[in-house]
Amino acid sequence: MSPVSLRHFDLNLLKVFDAVMAERSLTHAARQLSLTQPAVSNALRRLRDALDDELLVRKGRGLEPTPRALELWPAVRDALQRLETSLAPSIFVPASATTSFVLTLADATAAELLPGLVKIITAQAPDVSLRIVPLTTRDPRRVLDEGHADLAVGHFPAVLADLTARAQVGEAVSFLHHRLFVGDYVCVMRKGHPLSQAALTLDQFCGARHMLVSFSGRAFGFIDEALASLGRTRRVVLTVNQFFTAGKVVAHSDLLTVLPRHFVNVTGFADQLVLRELPFDSPPIQVDALWHQRQNNSSAHAWLRAQVADLAAQAFSA
Repeated sequence: MSPVSLRHFDLNLLKVFDAVMAERSLTHAARQLSLTQPAVSNALRRLRDALDDELLVRKGRGLEPTPRALELWPAVRDALQRLETSLAPSIFVPASATTSFVLTLADATAAELLPGLVKIITAQAPDVSLRIVPLTTRDPRRVLDEGHADLAVGHFPAVLADLTARAQVGEAVSFLHHRLFVGDYVCVMRKGHPLSQAALTLDQFCGARHMLVSFSGRAFGFIDEALASLGRTRRVVLTVNQFFTAGKVVAHSDLLTVLPRHFVNVTGFADQLVLRELPFDSPPIQVDALWHQRQNNSSAHAWLRAQVADLAAQAFSA
């Protein structure tokens, strides 16, 4: 395959490629780009010819990228975003901005931070919009790298440990982070539960039926790791991927679950729940904001990070 010369290469094709890769659909990409579907299809055909690769092939109702497309996309997306940042106004003015931010975070953190963030945007930046996508992993670096989110907020201990280790040996790191708050977990049960009348013992905890909040769907989490270090286990009979769902199920069953302490008060049904301290040591909740290096010098992104940090400081200063 002969190398591609930029002298005769239409760089607009890369914008189309980025949109199709993100959407995995010609129709959705066309809507995003404000183009017709035939125009997007023609651009993709021209790019296929230029690169001598199919790039995306039909699979079911969507499109599946080829290995060449997967290899090319991060570089294309990064270059486009850097160019957009360079061409954009250097100073973010909230009152006149029309920026759209994408955040990924768990529902427990969203319930605590989003009401305040919406209030700030309404008052200071009325034309700015937010899109929230579910946090489904403890390592959102790929989501940030591929541009599916601008900012991730959550408990990412393995990510931070890896970034620290890389920095200590002199490796370049592509992600930055900021500690928002530190909290703890508690055992939660319904009001009137047989175990709600006194402090919870380790035997009672291990002998009960449990529900686990698991982003991955695995029925084994950090609580199980803590129990394993003591030579103990528990029986997890249900896994869900949202803290709110866990709280609602617990309020109407005899299951126990472990939730962030700060979340219980924003459920709207805290009066139906009883909190008990865990009868063993567990790691704290260290909630961080995580973002890609390429966003660091964006004044718009810096404004967003500052609002999130201020809200977290206000919410968890007590």
